[in-house]
Amino acid sequence: MTHRPRVAIAHDYLTQRGGAERVVLALHRAFPDAPIHTTLYDPAGTYPEFRDAHVVTSPIDHVAPLRRDHRAALPVLPWAISRLPVEADVVVASSSGWAHGVPTTGRKLVYCHAPARWLYQTDAYLGGPAARSLRGRALLTLSSRLRRWDRAAAASADRYLANSSVVRDRVREAYGIEADVVAPPYGIDASGPREPVPDLADWAGEGFLLVVSRLLPYKNVDVAVDAVRGLPERLVVVGSGPLEGRLRADAPGNVRLVTGLSDAQLRWTYAHASRLLAPSLEDFGLTPLEAAAFGVPTLALHGGGYLDTIEESANGAFFDAPSVEAVRAAVVDARERRWEPDAVRAHAVLFSEERFHARMRAEVDRLLAEPWPASAPS
Repeated sequence: MTHRPRVAIAHDYLTQRGGAERVVLALHRAFPDAPIHTTLYDPAGTYPEFRDAHVVTSPIDHVAPLRRDHRAALPVLPWAISRLPVEADVVVASSSGWAHGVPTTGRKLVYCHAPARWLYQTDAYLGGPAARSLRGRALLTLSSRLRRWDRAAAASADRYLANSSVVRDRVREAYGIEADVVAPPYGIDASGPREPVPDLADWAGEGFLLVVSRLLPYKNVDVAVDAVRGLPERLVVVGSGPLEGRLRADAPGNVRLVTGLSDAQLRWTYAHASRLLAPSLEDFGLTPLEAAAFGVPTLALHGGGYLDTIEESANGAFFDAPSVEAVRAAVVDARERRWEPDAVRAHAVLFSEERFHARMRAEVDRLLAEPWPASAPS
């Protein structure tokens, strides 16, 4: 009887809805029998499709406050991931800081969304100098120990993949590892069902600008909000996070913030948008591809992962700085510019889930075919 290789998936934590979690769902569809190992799992806080998977959690998952706020678990996450052994021939670790440290009996293939932002881009992650906040000072205190752990975790991988060219460069700088680039797929099926969002129904006819983002300082959502202040354009912000209260309080009348959308509601929102705004410095830049699947072009910051996902002749345009003035100018300039929806959609097809599945299965097969190092267990 032929042995069927056992594949497992690991991820940092399943407590929110974002691009990294969509990638894990895509990995699960590529390897449907693979269990998903993670430190924390909040079924209500992440995508409902994870309920159909076999999710294995670490000991800290029993602490309910940590499931609600994974950032509070940061000091104990190295310990938690080390208590999450994976028995498999290959574990595919979807990592932005922790899953690459999961112990395994087999080979380890790391799919890196980014080396840990809080360690290597601390000020940008916090939205200001780390020394000026209590959380920042705590990070600085822990950073030396966490960097040692992080680099040892990276060295434990058999092979590294990066989700974009900028992340490939950061992996090289942080770990001295050469990683191949494998772009993730856009994570939402434009042909799926659509459900109107009641709070936006009166805006659907004329279209609106759209931001889809976690509400964190480095995402620059506040910049987008201020950029449209006083303009005739309307802006919809889809997302949640620590800055939600402040953004709601400061938003002008032509900005609405909605949270907790289902995929059907998100499809409806994308389909009624005229432009996507993307003002953050992203490691990959997934939302322009999601928007492109609906024929919606993107106005994005010229940098980071957007350099891989936006082609100005096809699906968008760039602005040079994450500033109110630059974003406002891009919005005004785009009033007269037209993109061909079919060309926008064709660009998204280059990042289809089918292509991602084929590449990841090939990477797993390649790793299984390689001989074990002489020092490795047989």
